[in-house]
Amino acid sequence: MRVLVLMGGVSSEREVSLSTGHAVAEGLKEAGRTVSMYDLNPVAGRGVVDLITSDSLEECDVVFIALHGGEGEDGRIQALFDLIGKPYTGSGVGASSICMNKAISKMIMERLGIATPAWDLLPGGIDGKGASAAVERLGGLPIVVKPVDQGSTIGITIVEGAEDLDGAIRLAREYSPDVLLEEYIDGRELSVPVIEDEIYPVVEIRPKEGFYDYERKYTKGMTLYDCPADLPEDLRMRIESEAFKAYRTMGCEGFARVDVRLGNDGVPYFLEVNTIPGMTETSLVPMGAGARGMSFAGLVDRIALYALKKADHRSPKSGG
Repeated sequence: MRVLVLMGGVSSEREVSLSTGHAVAEGLKEAGRTVSMYDLNPVAGRGVVDLITSDSLEECDVVFIALHGGEGEDGRIQALFDLIGKPYTGSGVGASSICMNKAISKMIMERLGIATPAWDLLPGGIDGKGASAAVERLGGLPIVVKPVDQGSTIGITIVEGAEDLDGAIRLAREYSPDVLLEEYIDGRELSVPVIEDEIYPVVEIRPKEGFYDYERKYTKGMTLYDCPADLPEDLRMRIESEAFKAYRTMGCEGFARVDVRLGNDGVPYFLEVNTIPGMTETSLVPMGAGARGMSFAGLVDRIALYALKKADHRSPKSGG
């Protein structure tokens, strides 16, 4: 199996993507695969057109998408590979575009009867007065202010004082014109890995201080992790069941990560589904797989093999 690891991109998560891409490439090499890497970077003359015409894409059997955010995670690059008939890892166009938009994801969870923090959308152009009215509708401060379509906790602020609201909105709008205002749920941070339609052990995330922001997520030693999370059996089963329901309903495939806040009231509040979660040896999905005895190399190899199997099943010759 010849695998092209596609990484980098120009989104705000570029550096995270490069870390994922290099880790995935090393894991695939360890698994005995032939690996090439492509840093999707138009600034360096390696844009989408260059990718399409590259020998690396032509010669590979499957593309391992290690892009985070932007065109790599919102369905656009998936649409391209569908068009040219190249197998790729992870979810397809529909699930990628749905899960990238936090507001749409939350609408779907509400329709499914899955608890999610109360929220309001602040479209581009709505000023601070509109934001203040939205805060009142959510029951007042504190609230979480975040871009509607970013990952890695980029552009997120927990607003505790009214004087900080405008600044939080400006920060979020550096990454997206549309801003999500969300009820702050005091409680525990959980994440549910899903691999090939199977739930893996839930991970609890415990920052040593503050909240699980970009710095605490990617700086070694700033956060502790418990896997499997210490949960009562009935609560664990509920979280896993609802995480899987969200994953399947949104059309996800291959692997994903479902993020949850377990409120102090004992209710699990579902935040979002990540279709291309971080994939280094210390990331949450590999952590869940490791709790089942699966090595990082075994995990990334399994993801790539699943993508090939999925593509073969859908090809005309297979009758799928």
